[in-house]
Amino acid sequence: MGGEKLLAGALLLMTSSLPAAELSVESVERHPTVRRAAESFVREADWILQQQIRLTSIPAPPFREEERARYLEEQFHLLGLENVRRDAIGNVLGERPGRDAEHLVLLSAHMDTVFAAETEIEVRREGDRWVGPGIADNGAGLAALLALIRALDESGLRTGATLLFVANVGEEGEGDLRGMRALFAEPALRRRVRAAIALDGSNVERLTTKALGSKRFQVTVRGPGGHSWSDFGLPNPIQVLARAIARITAVALPAQPRSVVNIGEIHGGTSVNAIPYEAWMKVDIRSEMESENERLEQALRSALADAVAEENAWARTKGVPLTVEVKTIGHRPTGKLPAAARIIDVFRAVDTHLGIQTSIQRSSTDANIPISFGIEAVAVGGGGRSGASHSLREWYDPTGRELGLKRILLALALLAGVEE
Repeated sequence: MGGEKLLAGALLLMTSSLPAAELSVESVERHPTVRRAAESFVREADWILQQQIRLTSIPAPPFREEERARYLEEQFHLLGLENVRRDAIGNVLGERPGRDAEHLVLLSAHMDTVFAAETEIEVRREGDRWVGPGIADNGAGLAALLALIRALDESGLRTGATLLFVANVGEEGEGDLRGMRALFAEPALRRRVRAAIALDGSNVERLTTKALGSKRFQVTVRGPGGHSWSDFGLPNPIQVLARAIARITAVALPAQPRSVVNIGEIHGGTSVNAIPYEAWMKVDIRSEMESENERLEQALRSALADAVAEENAWARTKGVPLTVEVKTIGHRPTGKLPAAARIIDVFRAVDTHLGIQTSIQRSSTDANIPISFGIEAVAVGGGGRSGASHSLREWYDPTGRELGLKRILLALALLAGVEE
């Protein structure tokens, strides 16, 4: 009976005002199993750090997360999760059954990094910091995922809703959120998920409730190619890209909604004394509003059409015009949670209780996908401090990690309900 009352209180919290939620945080924090789970974050701090270092040392670029997935699958088994498996795309899933098998609260962390497979990874200590590519993004998120699973297992905490833990593939770059797309492509699972929390990085104050949309393209220009002297006058693919870049970067960008255009890669040619037969570039367009992404995509396509036409008109050798191909290599949906969303109330209540200054943010994360389906989802950090993300000098400081983990634990307990 006591468990049913507390579960009912947690569900009531989801539609209640903040003061009521604050009272519920206090009662959940005092629950013996929740208290034991929180204590494990301090007791097992070294184990959590060693897991983070071990995971960071396993290369996991997008589309090549297999080795890291094997390790996490093994840990899921060792930490007592049930129905542990890997799906067709490579996500690792495990469940902690609740009283209600039909309702799920999902906790995820992405496995991939931005670094190429050949990147040398050596995690080293520099004072209070641990330095290594991917140590924070997403070594910190994956370590938090394992820390929470272990804390729940050791404490014996039981929940009303079933907890689904996922280490997913393809969050970074051209992975294009493919792991979460595959997960939420299943209608049966979508119907069961009541809330989703994506663990990404370290920032304990961050609460990402708004999905930053993006469109990404690979633009390839092709022509006959030739010798720089004897064939001078043939149209040049690199010159087309140069003309197009000048045009697209001159397009006015609004301050609101904030929007950006970035030329991230450009390649082409075989020699300094050869007219290239091919050149390509990758373009990233991002905006807080989907209509602005569409406008900038049209501006890019118009810039390319004009640049090709101008280059073909300039060419002294006629009859061999250039062609251009625009391939979509990424499309992340925009969206945001309503201000009154239950999951926001829960995290605000927990943050108020723990003395954390909540920072509502918009970003491009795994939470984009469930948000686009109308599912309440957020992205949060796993605690500690970090910097130099996406660089070889990326660093992580575990000081204060237990606060970030306790924040997630309390929110998870409130969202899923605690059983006696």
